[in-house]
Amino acid sequence: MANMTGVALGMIETRGLVPAIEAADAMTKAAEVRLIGRQFVGGGYVTVLVRGETGAVNAAVRAGADACERVGDGLVAAHIIARVHSEVEGILPAAPSA
Repeated sequence: MANMTGVALGMIETRGLVPAIEAADAMTKAAEVRLIGRQFVGGGYVTVLVRGETGAVNAAVRAGADACERVGDGLVAAHIIARVHSEVEGILPAAPSA
């Protein structure tokens, strides 16, 4: 996954850090995805982002959302973009080096 262009993007937004960590852990264990970052949105909201093939990202986001819901009412939103437009790539955090 060296070139992340054209690879699916998965996002989970949570209320609080604990549900975000739980979601990130579940997503990376459930499928072959790469955790590319987290964003503190403000007001206690945190968004966790993963990249990978569409099927893997779909499975990961489902697992992350389920895990997040087990930690109180932390899940705000879960969403997948199958092919991120090249102009959107510029606002996404860069994937960490392996």
